[in-house]
Amino acid sequence: MRSYKSLNNLVGWLVFAVATITYLLTLEPTASFWDCGEFIACSYKLLVPHPPGAPTFLLLGRLFSLFSFGDATKVSVLINGLSALSSSFTVLFLFWTITMLAKKLVLDRPGMQNDRFAEPTSGQTLLILGAGTVGALAFAFSDSFWFNAVEAEVYAMSALCTAAVVWIMMKWENRADEPDSDKWLILIALVIGLSIGVHLLNLLAIPALGFIYYYRRHANPTLTGGILTLVISSVIVGLILAGIIPGLPSLAGGFEVFFVNSVGLPFNFGLVIFLALFVGLIWFGFRYSFRTQNRLVNTAMLCLVFILIGYSSYLIVPIRSSYHPTINENNPEDVLSFVSYLKREQYGDRPLLYGPQFSAEPIDQKEGAPRYVRKGDQYVVAERRLETIYRDEDKMLLPRIYSPDPSHIYNYKKWVDIQEGVKPTMGQNLSYLFKYQIGHMYWRYFLWNYVGRESDIQQAGVIWPTDGGKAGLPERIADSPARNNFFAIPLILGLLGLFFHARRDGRNAFVVGLLFLFTGLAIVIYLNQPPIEPRERDYTFTGGTYAFAIWIGLGVLGLADLLKAVLKADGTRAMAASLLGLLAPGLMVAQGWDDHDRSDRYNSVDSAKNLLNSCAPNAILFTNGDNDTFPLWYAQEVEGIRTDVRVAVLSYLNTDWYINQMKRRSYLSEALPVSMSAEDYAQGTNDYLPYVENPVVKEVNLKEFVQLVDQDSPLLQVQTQSGRAMLSFPTRKFFLPIDTAAVQKLGIIPKDRRKQLVSRMEWDMGKGAIEKKNLVILDMLATNNWKRPIYFSTTVNSDDYMNLQPYFQLEGMAYRILPARDPNYDPRSQDDGYVAKDLMYENLMTKFAYRNLDRADIFYDENNLRFPGNYRRQFSRLTDTYLAEGNKAKAKQVMDKAFAVMPDKSIPYDYTIPQFVVPLVAVGDKARANEIMDTMTNRAQQSLAYYSTHNSALFDLEVQTNLMALQSVYRAAEQVGDQARGKKAFDLLNQYYPRQ
Repeated sequence: MRSYKSLNNLVGWLVFAVATITYLLTLEPTASFWDCGEFIACSYKLLVPHPPGAPTFLLLGRLFSLFSFGDATKVSVLINGLSALSSSFTVLFLFWTITMLAKKLVLDRPGMQNDRFAEPTSGQTLLILGAGTVGALAFAFSDSFWFNAVEAEVYAMSALCTAAVVWIMMKWENRADEPDSDKWLILIALVIGLSIGVHLLNLLAIPALGFIYYYRRHANPTLTGGILTLVISSVIVGLILAGIIPGLPSLAGGFEVFFVNSVGLPFNFGLVIFLALFVGLIWFGFRYSFRTQNRLVNTAMLCLVFILIGYSSYLIVPIRSSYHPTINENNPEDVLSFVSYLKREQYGDRPLLYGPQFSAEPIDQKEGAPRYVRKGDQYVVAERRLETIYRDEDKMLLPRIYSPDPSHIYNYKKWVDIQEGVKPTMGQNLSYLFKYQIGHMYWRYFLWNYVGRESDIQQAGVIWPTDGGKAGLPERIADSPARNNFFAIPLILGLLGLFFHARRDGRNAFVVGLLFLFTGLAIVIYLNQPPIEPRERDYTFTGGTYAFAIWIGLGVLGLADLLKAVLKADGTRAMAASLLGLLAPGLMVAQGWDDHDRSDRYNSVDSAKNLLNSCAPNAILFTNGDNDTFPLWYAQEVEGIRTDVRVAVLSYLNTDWYINQMKRRSYLSEALPVSMSAEDYAQGTNDYLPYVENPVVKEVNLKEFVQLVDQDSPLLQVQTQSGRAMLSFPTRKFFLPIDTAAVQKLGIIPKDRRKQLVSRMEWDMGKGAIEKKNLVILDMLATNNWKRPIYFSTTVNSDDYMNLQPYFQLEGMAYRILPARDPNYDPRSQDDGYVAKDLMYENLMTKFAYRNLDRADIFYDENNLRFPGNYRRQFSRLTDTYLAEGNKAKAKQVMDKAFAVMPDKSIPYDYTIPQFVVPLVAVGDKARANEIMDTMTNRAQQSLAYYSTHNSALFDLEVQTNLMALQSVYRAAEQVGDQARGKKAFDLLNQYYPRQ
């Protein structure tokens, strides 16, 4: 028979193979929504993503992308595959960690000691390997971890770093008495350093590692020693988080400013002096350790150096930024901007241990740390960030209810009985912490993984074994592939393992518990999550599910212990316990496969390509947030799709670094036509211009206004409370003169719209302030002279349109701004933009890709269902346009295409679909019209009945969309004269509206 060591290696690699095959079979073939498109693009070309970056991930992603051998369509699969392999290696290290812990228990050698040469019997070996297999596969098939494993995000690699350092520490624990055992500690330091370039979650494993070290070095641990170990390990975490990551670059920045500004040295000499001094200090530390023969100091110095070697992956950020790549977020090209990048200063901060509560009134502001920029041969202060001062009585310890944002206050009230403007009590504060942050945003996620998940709808709850069948559930919940019921078997097995571990090996159980605590609940305290998130955040807490999976594995040992009275033979008992334990991962993979399988999903990238292909050549396209923008970046940077179109992200246009980038050429796109000088949009200058009415000024010429801004004209200046002058705008009414002859020569106005060409565009700004992004758009409108097409994505928030909708032309998934006024524009309608029907028809019917949106066997979650709704909206607009001119044949073609590429079976009808009812009746397809009204009414009735008996406050969006669907059905039924269906929808509206 093989030795235990060879069997442990063999089975571990078999488990690795199972995980790898699973992830590769369910891998997303392109870029998922959210950050994945950005990470793939930035890995492929080593660009600079959003702070604080992930250079280790990017470097490895770049390495993987080389295996595409020039086929850009394979890049996304390869970089997604990096996450898959990271995840399966995580599973492998978890297997070996569980078997090391299980071996101690099976051989009855608890605690911290060298047992690697002890050889278990065949029955004991089977039990140990069964425990490792069950625990590792349970984690491999857990909901959150599997989700991360099949897309290009940093969380899979972050989990690998955590699993690796725990496994390495366990290896050290078995070799701690050997002369060269410290090499394992140094290897941990290197992994920690590399993990900084992935994600900081790995650092939270350090306290658990500290206790393994303490228990191994002290045969008789004490409470005082335990407290000291916790303090020291927490200090190490703090030193890395604050001392190394931002601290060293901050110190280097201080040297640079001093030696350049005060001593008069050239740029970067201060940085060189700092590096020389720092290297000197490291040399002195090593020299001291050798002279005193102090092994602890020498090991600590080596660990520091290897953390820095791993952390040096961050050097790629300023190096690549200095080459001004196409994606260069925050432009961290020098040490000072690099520090700001590392600190994520653009995102602001949240109070953690002490700070104001939501109703605190600001009493003052003070200038914070300066932000320096290069000017001439010195660093000058570009701005000083203002820090708001609050009264001490308005502050509290551990502030959880802190945000004054009205939407946050509204959502706070769902969890805590608070009143706006009334100071919350500590009891209310802690109630929110336990109910929402810990209960809803941690334990709910944890139970999703090991008990069951109700559906893929945001805020979806846990499905318990006692929950009944699907009767009374909305179709969207009952039939969701993400409705997974594990009957709490993994949870029960894990709790059995926890109790068995604690009873047999208290020290190691405490270490695992500490790992569970710090990678789970401690993150809750640190994140201080607001009461509403744009998406579920379960991926953050996979460290906690990893730690619990150790106990799931050890639960097999607990099962074997329970079977002792029935099965006497070790081998039989081990086999029975292992097979029973395998029920947990077996059930998890069977339930989870359909909702984690993304192998044929192309929606995100197709949506990006369709948006780009909506634009005319050399266009400028304004987009909204992450899901709008990052797939576009992927399409352009990786696959080279429509690089003539310049994508301009509206939120980034509020920053000077992004405007500077937009004023440079990018691939086939010329620089944006922005006339303002860098001084006009520097951070802290013209961040927003308030509306200060001047009754004398009835309207303002946009071109003159932009010139006045560029001149910092006193005509626009007003005084702030601090006495500082700032620019304003004196009237909301703007106009832009149009050279109609020049516009006609450009040929940008369609033939059927030439009579709509205006000699001057007029609009009411409708805003209380013009943000920097609005100012940039206005500048381009005034400067561009219609030479480049300017578009807004149809997903952009209407507030950013600045009431320019009468001049919009809909050409697909984007609105083009033209100096032609739509004579039928109705501000009360949501139908923005004159429909350019020929362009729309070509785009929607011929150009656009809708790959696999018609396949019912592919799972489209909430994020993937949003963009198809936008497609339907545009199909509906085109249909209405053809019907308005009496072309029923074309209208029917358009609707047939819409229902063919997005049938209800794959993309369920949403609140936009009743818009097709009237057109369907008009073209003689009353059966489909009736089917739509009946389907939407029945689904809305089911959903509203369900949410009315549950915590409907959590599902505002679902309730509102169902009410909107009923409204649409009611209006459509009234228009086609279907009184019965109209009455049913109207009665339901009356029934549920008063509750809102």
